[in-house]
Amino acid sequence: MIDLYTAPTPNGWKISIALEELSLPYEVKVLQLQKGDQKAPDYVKLNPNGRIPTIVDHEAGGQAVFESGAILLYLAEKTGKLIPADPAGRWQAIQWLFWQMGGLGPMQGQANVFFRYLPEKIPLAIDRYQGETRRLYEVMNTRLGEAPYLAGEEYSIADIACFPWVFAHFWAGVDLGGLDHLNDWKSRLEQRAAVLTGLGVPPLPDLEKLADAGRDMVT
Repeated sequence: MIDLYTAPTPNGWKISIALEELSLPYEVKVLQLQKGDQKAPDYVKLNPNGRIPTIVDHEAGGQAVFESGAILLYLAEKTGKLIPADPAGRWQAIQWLFWQMGGLGPMQGQANVFFRYLPEKIPLAIDRYQGETRRLYEVMNTRLGEAPYLAGEEYSIADIACFPWVFAHFWAGVDLGGLDHLNDWKSRLEQRAAVLTGLGVPPLPDLEKLADAGRDMVT
Protein backbone atom coordinates (compact mmCIF):
# COMPACT_ATOMS: atom_id res chain seq x y z
CA MET A 1 0.00 0.00 0.00
CA ILE A 2 1.13 3.51 -0.78
CA ASP A 3 0.02 6.58 1.14
CA LEU A 4 -0.41 9.60 -1.12
CA TYR A 5 -0.31 12.99 0.56
CA THR A 6 -1.84 15.36 -1.94
CA ALA A 7 -4.17 18.20 -2.85
CA PRO A 8 -6.05 19.05 -6.07
CA THR A 9 -3.20 20.71 -7.94
CA PRO A 10 -1.26 19.79 -11.10
CA ASN A 11 1.61 18.39 -9.05
CA GLY A 12 -0.75 16.28 -6.99
CA TRP A 13 -2.62 15.04 -10.05
CA LYS A 14 0.61 13.78 -11.59
CA ILE A 15 0.92 11.16 -8.88
CA SER A 16 -2.70 10.09 -8.65
CA ILE A 17 -2.72 9.65 -12.44
CA ALA A 18 0.47 7.57 -12.31
CA LEU A 19 -0.85 5.40 -9.49
CA GLU A 20 -4.05 4.81 -11.44
CA GLU A 21 -2.13 3.99 -14.62
CA LEU A 22 -0.02 1.49 -12.69
CA SER A 23 -3.00 0.00 -10.79
CA LEU A 24 -1.09 0.37 -7.54
CA PRO A 25 -3.17 0.36 -4.35
CA TYR A 26 -2.98 3.66 -2.52
CA GLU A 27 -4.66 5.59 0.23
CA VAL A 28 -5.26 9.30 -0.20
CA LYS A 29 -4.21 11.65 2.59
CA VAL A 30 -5.69 15.02 1.68
CA LEU A 31 -3.80 18.08 2.88
CA GLN A 32 -5.70 21.35 3.27
CA LEU A 33 -3.11 23.75 1.91
CA GLN A 34 -4.99 26.88 2.93
CA LYS A 35 -4.97 25.62 6.51
CA GLY A 36 -1.23 24.94 6.40
CA ASP A 37 -1.42 21.15 6.76
CA GLN A 38 1.73 20.88 4.62
CA LYS A 39 3.69 22.71 7.33
CA ALA A 40 2.65 20.40 10.17
CA PRO A 41 5.69 18.91 11.95
CA ASP A 42 4.71 15.30 11.27
CA TYR A 43 4.35 16.02 7.56
CA VAL A 44 7.59 17.98 7.34
CA LYS A 45 9.35 14.88 8.63
CA LEU A 46 8.23 13.19 5.41
CA ASN A 47 8.71 16.20 3.15
CA PRO A 48 11.22 18.75 4.47
CA ASN A 49 10.09 21.25 1.84
CA GLY A 50 6.57 21.37 3.22
CA ARG A 51 4.84 20.96 -0.13
CA ILE A 52 2.75 18.33 -1.89
CA PRO A 53 2.83 15.61 -3.06
CA THR A 54 4.60 12.99 -0.97
CA ILE A 55 4.26 9.22 -0.99
CA VAL A 56 5.06 6.64 1.65
CA ASP A 57 5.59 3.17 0.20
CA HIS A 58 4.81 0.66 2.92
CA GLU A 59 5.88 -2.23 0.69
CA ALA A 60 9.36 -0.70 0.74
CA GLY A 61 9.59 -0.39 4.52
CA GLY A 62 7.89 2.97 4.70
CA GLN A 63 10.07 4.67 2.11
CA ALA A 64 9.01 8.31 1.80
CA VAL A 65 9.56 10.16 -1.48
CA PHE A 66 8.80 13.82 -2.09
CA GLU A 67 8.99 16.05 -5.20
CA SER A 68 6.55 15.00 -7.91
CA GLY A 69 9.22 14.31 -10.53
CA ALA A 70 11.16 12.08 -8.16
CA ILE A 71 7.96 10.26 -7.22
CA LEU A 72 7.15 9.59 -10.88
CA LEU A 73 10.62 8.22 -11.48
CA TYR A 74 10.40 6.12 -8.29
CA LEU A 75 7.08 4.60 -9.36
CA ALA A 76 8.36 3.91 -12.88
CA GLU A 77 11.44 2.15 -11.54
CA LYS A 78 9.43 0.27 -8.91
CA THR A 79 7.14 -1.22 -11.53
CA GLY A 80 9.24 -1.19 -14.69
CA LYS A 81 6.41 0.66 -16.42
CA LEU A 82 5.71 4.13 -17.81
CA ILE A 83 9.30 4.59 -18.89
CA PRO A 84 10.88 3.17 -22.06
CA ALA A 85 13.25 0.26 -21.59
CA ASP A 86 15.65 1.31 -24.33
CA PRO A 87 18.28 3.87 -23.25
CA ALA A 88 17.38 6.44 -25.89
CA GLY A 89 13.70 6.39 -24.98
CA ARG A 90 14.46 6.34 -21.27
CA TRP A 91 16.54 9.49 -21.53
CA GLN A 92 13.91 11.16 -23.66
CA ALA A 93 11.41 10.55 -20.86
CA ILE A 94 13.80 11.72 -18.14
CA GLN A 95 14.83 14.89 -19.92
CA TRP A 96 11.23 15.90 -20.61
CA LEU A 97 10.39 15.12 -16.97
CA PHE A 98 13.20 17.46 -15.86
CA TRP A 99 12.05 20.01 -18.44
CA GLN A 100 8.64 20.09 -16.84
CA MET A 101 10.02 20.29 -13.31
CA GLY A 102 12.49 23.05 -14.13
CA GLY A 103 10.48 25.01 -16.68
CA LEU A 104 6.80 24.42 -17.32
CA GLY A 105 5.76 23.95 -13.70
CA PRO A 106 7.60 26.97 -12.24
CA MET A 107 6.67 29.31 -15.08
CA GLN A 108 3.01 28.35 -15.19
CA GLY A 109 2.89 28.37 -11.41
CA GLN A 110 4.02 31.99 -11.41
CA ALA A 111 1.51 32.78 -14.15
CA ASN A 112 -1.18 31.32 -11.88
CA VAL A 113 -0.10 33.53 -8.98
CA PHE A 114 0.13 36.82 -10.85
CA PHE A 115 -2.93 36.25 -13.07
CA ARG A 116 -5.25 34.52 -10.62
CA TYR A 117 -4.36 35.12 -7.00
CA LEU A 118 -2.64 38.42 -6.29
CA PRO A 119 -5.08 41.19 -5.42
CA GLU A 120 -2.83 43.71 -7.18
CA LYS A 121 -2.51 43.01 -10.89
CA ILE A 122 1.00 43.60 -12.24
CA PRO A 123 0.73 43.57 -16.05
CA LEU A 124 4.48 43.20 -16.62
CA ALA A 125 4.64 40.07 -14.44
CA ILE A 126 1.45 38.61 -15.92
CA ASP A 127 2.71 39.13 -19.45
CA ARG A 128 6.13 37.73 -18.56
CA TYR A 129 4.91 34.45 -17.08
CA GLN A 130 2.00 33.90 -19.44
CA GLY A 131 4.35 34.52 -22.36
CA GLU A 132 6.93 32.08 -21.06
CA THR A 133 4.26 29.46 -20.40
CA ARG A 134 2.98 29.85 -23.95
CA ARG A 135 6.54 29.55 -25.28
CA LEU A 136 6.97 26.29 -23.39
CA TYR A 137 3.68 25.01 -24.81
CA GLU A 138 5.09 25.79 -28.25
CA VAL A 139 8.19 23.73 -27.43
CA MET A 140 5.91 20.81 -26.54
CA ASN A 141 3.87 21.35 -29.67
CA THR A 142 7.00 21.07 -31.81
CA ARG A 143 8.07 17.88 -30.07
CA LEU A 144 4.61 16.35 -30.40
CA GLY A 145 4.70 17.08 -34.12
CA GLU A 146 7.64 14.65 -34.28
CA ALA A 147 6.24 11.84 -32.11
CA PRO A 148 2.90 10.93 -30.50
CA TYR A 149 4.34 11.23 -26.98
CA LEU A 150 7.11 13.23 -25.41
CA ALA A 151 9.45 10.25 -25.09
CA GLY A 152 8.63 9.02 -28.59
CA GLU A 153 6.21 6.24 -29.43
CA GLU A 154 5.54 5.31 -25.81
CA TYR A 155 3.32 7.03 -23.24
CA SER A 156 5.44 7.70 -20.18
CA ILE A 157 5.98 9.62 -16.97
CA ALA A 158 7.02 12.58 -19.13
CA ASP A 159 3.48 12.87 -20.48
CA ILE A 160 2.01 12.39 -17.02
CA ALA A 161 4.25 15.15 -15.64
CA CYS A 162 3.22 17.67 -18.30
CA PHE A 163 -0.43 16.82 -18.80
CA PRO A 164 -1.94 18.30 -15.60
CA TRP A 165 -0.27 21.63 -16.30
CA VAL A 166 -1.53 21.72 -19.87
CA PHE A 167 -4.95 20.61 -18.67
CA ALA A 168 -5.02 23.61 -16.29
CA HIS A 169 -3.78 26.12 -18.90
CA PHE A 170 -6.90 28.26 -18.50
CA TRP A 171 -6.22 28.81 -14.79
CA ALA A 172 -3.09 30.73 -15.80
CA GLY A 173 -4.96 32.56 -18.55
CA VAL A 174 -2.94 30.95 -21.34
CA ASP A 175 -4.78 29.58 -24.37
CA LEU A 176 -3.82 26.70 -26.63
CA GLY A 177 -4.91 28.23 -29.90
CA GLY A 178 -2.86 27.16 -32.90
CA LEU A 179 -1.07 24.35 -31.06
CA ASP A 180 -2.56 21.50 -33.04
CA HIS A 181 -0.16 18.76 -31.96
CA LEU A 182 -0.42 19.73 -28.31
CA ASN A 183 -4.20 19.81 -28.46
CA ASP A 184 -4.32 16.39 -30.12
CA TRP A 185 -2.05 14.96 -27.40
CA LYS A 186 -4.16 16.58 -24.68
CA SER A 187 -7.36 15.15 -26.16
CA ARG A 188 -5.89 11.66 -26.36
CA LEU A 189 -4.76 11.75 -22.74
CA GLU A 190 -8.15 13.03 -21.59
CA GLN A 191 -9.67 9.85 -23.00
CA ARG A 192 -7.56 7.61 -20.76
CA ALA A 193 -9.58 6.20 -17.86
CA ALA A 194 -6.66 6.46 -15.43
CA VAL A 195 -6.14 10.12 -16.31
CA LEU A 196 -9.79 10.96 -15.70
CA THR A 197 -9.80 9.08 -12.41
CA GLY A 198 -6.53 10.63 -11.30
CA LEU A 199 -7.85 14.14 -11.96
CA GLY A 200 -10.56 13.42 -9.40
CA VAL A 201 -8.08 12.69 -6.59
CA PRO A 202 -8.87 14.38 -4.35
CA PRO A 203 -12.23 15.59 -5.62
CA LEU A 204 -12.29 19.18 -6.86
CA PRO A 205 -15.73 20.78 -7.11
CA ASP A 206 -16.70 21.88 -10.60
CA LEU A 207 -13.66 20.23 -12.22
CA GLU A 208 -15.65 19.46 -15.36
CA LYS A 209 -16.97 23.03 -15.46
CA LEU A 210 -13.40 24.30 -15.22
CA ALA A 211 -12.31 21.90 -17.95
CA ASP A 212 -15.13 23.12 -20.20
CA ALA A 213 -14.03 26.69 -19.60
CA GLY A 214 -10.53 25.70 -20.60
CA ARG A 215 -11.73 24.04 -23.79
CA ASP A 216 -13.49 27.26 -24.72
CA MET A 217 -10.06 28.95 -24.77
CA VAL A 218 -8.79 26.63 -27.49
CA THR A 219 -9.33 28.58 -30.69
